[in-house]
Amino acid sequence: MPDPVSLAALVAALALVLYALFGGADFGGGIWTALAFGPRAREQREALFNAIGPVWETNHVWLIFVVVTLFTAFPAGFAALFIALMTPLVVALVGINFRGAAYAFRHYGRASGREVPFSARVFEIASVLTPFALGMAVSATAAGSITIENDVVSTGTGIWFNPFTVMGGVIGLCICAYLAPVYMTVRVKGALQEDFRNASIAAGVALGVVTAVMIPLALQTAPEFSHRLLGSWPMLCVILAVLAGVTTQLLLLLRRFRLAQVMTGVTVVLTLAGFAAALHPDLIIQELPLRAAAAPRSTLIAYLTVLPVGAAVLVPSLWFLYWTFRGEPAPELPPAGKEP
Repeated sequence: MPDPVSLAALVAALALVLYALFGGADFGGGIWTALAFGPRAREQREALFNAIGPVWETNHVWLIFVVVTLFTAFPAGFAALFIALMTPLVVALVGINFRGAAYAFRHYGRASGREVPFSARVFEIASVLTPFALGMAVSATAAGSITIENDVVSTGTGIWFNPFTVMGGVIGLCICAYLAPVYMTVRVKGALQEDFRNASIAAGVALGVVTAVMIPLALQTAPEFSHRLLGSWPMLCVILAVLAGVTTQLLLLLRRFRLAQVMTGVTVVLTLAGFAAALHPDLIIQELPLRAAAAPRSTLIAYLTVLPVGAAVLVPSLWFLYWTFRGEPAPELPPAGKEP
């Protein structure tokens, strides 16, 4: 049987990638709701609202799966991460809850004709704050700022709030802002499609710039991570991510939106793969190897044995949901008291 520690780590990394692809696009919808522009800003917000509607709760299944995998397969790592990164993780959790509540209030307020602008603002702010906090938390594992001495995990603001983690939070925001408008280009037509195309190109440029800035910043503030990143496998992922990003931009310029949607996902997957490859074989760089953080072998085998059973139920269900709502959903009923 393959090494259970490596398999469990691969499962956790895959779940994180899936959360970035689906949950990230969800957050990106909220970001572009705040950044809606031009004479069709209202139509952009409505299109994003309709697209998020059927799947916004489902997307967080992947985050729950990441957390469950961590405390089941890597309990020591789970404890260390949640001690050191309590503040950004709590901010992210609060943001997810406020975002969900604001979305629900906006939904029912619109249906009854009593929309509350405050709900829309909360939704937008939480959509920005949450991926930023999660990006900071993830990048903190590679920053070298978390230390463990005599089983005591370091705490303090400097662990999760420093130039490297702040840039990691910005990259998290840019990934979300990059995914959403590209996904939207295949759901709308006409002038609205051009709006989302322009937003996709701008977000792609922004993501390219911030990831490029991250490399020299890492050389100064996270030397061990940058040394690993410039190694063979991680650097290959970085090069392929750049090529995929350039290809996506060309496809958007040529208006090949379905192919652009695929390549956008490839770009994000390769970007995260480069990060994970540079972090390997640690869960917290230089402080907590995966093997030291892992549960006993019997627990890992039990987890990996049960995993396919759950996947056999979850994956087809999610595939059917996403497939059902892959296109533009049917218009909702007009607000109470108004004609269609």
